[in-house]
Amino acid sequence: MTPPAAPTSDVSRPQPLAPLEIAAIVAIILIWGINNAAAKVATEHLSPLLVGALRFLIATLCLAPFIRPPFPDWRSLTIIVLVGGALQYGLLYVAYWLAQDVSPVTVANQLWIPFTALFAFLILGERLKRGALVGMGVAFVGIGWMMLDAHALEDWRAILVGIAAGAAWALTTVVARRTTSIPPVKMQGLLAAGTLPMLAFGSAVFEHGQVEALTTAPPLVWLALIWAGVVSSVVATTLMFWLVQRREAGRVTPYLLATPVVSMFIGWAWMGDVLTPQILTGSAIALAGVAVVALAERGLRAGGAKA
Repeated sequence: MTPPAAPTSDVSRPQPLAPLEIAAIVAIILIWGINNAAAKVATEHLSPLLVGALRFLIATLCLAPFIRPPFPDWRSLTIIVLVGGALQYGLLYVAYWLAQDVSPVTVANQLWIPFTALFAFLILGERLKRGALVGMGVAFVGIGWMMLDAHALEDWRAILVGIAAGAAWALTTVVARRTTSIPPVKMQGLLAAGTLPMLAFGSAVFEHGQVEALTTAPPLVWLALIWAGVVSSVVATTLMFWLVQRREAGRVTPYLLATPVVSMFIGWAWMGDVLTPQILTGSAIALAGVAVVALAERGLRAGGAKA
């Protein structure tokens, strides 16, 4: 008689997302999707570094009670503030300031997901699967095809700056995973407080006409700033730090691919974005490549195959 087969071990299987984690992902998708459109609204009336400084002024005021010792390792904190704060948000707001439409920049910025996998390999020593490499190639092909559209080509500088901003955020996400002892809301408070003076200094040096722009800004601009400073900076980004400290980045990021869809719909429906077949095709190819990367990384880490 053949002995019964040994039960399959569930040790290597990924644990399903908890309801609270699912709710956090949905909230991030909606908040960040709306915030991309809000960034374009704000930078149509105010200079980009000023927009960033005002966003983090609001965030710092909200999070000031959480900024107290002990502080994380100064090297990790410096990278998070310089790269994930001043550099990433400075580049992102410049990208929306340069852009005519919300959609191409938002799609290009999603390359932060492949960059996260790459930086996790380079910095944390995590293995990089062949599928992830293929997905990276597909994502860049999609961005290239989108940029060849005559309308999207007018935003080529904004798209390239958006890609650079995504790379900066990816590096921040990886570094944040090494600071799990710091509560997420405190981490975001440190990010806001450290970023504020740098963006304010940059605005004072490189921009002009800030006072006049502020006095003539319509109410929608102030609403966009409050959304960015409170809802996006305090709520969504804190949730993101919380998620990547609980789960591997590749376990969470596939779901965030719905973010640009929200932004593209808002841009097309209310902001006059032009979505040609080539822009839509290129966006779909790029997001498909990003999805391949995210799913490949999820499969790898869920199986415990970490170098």
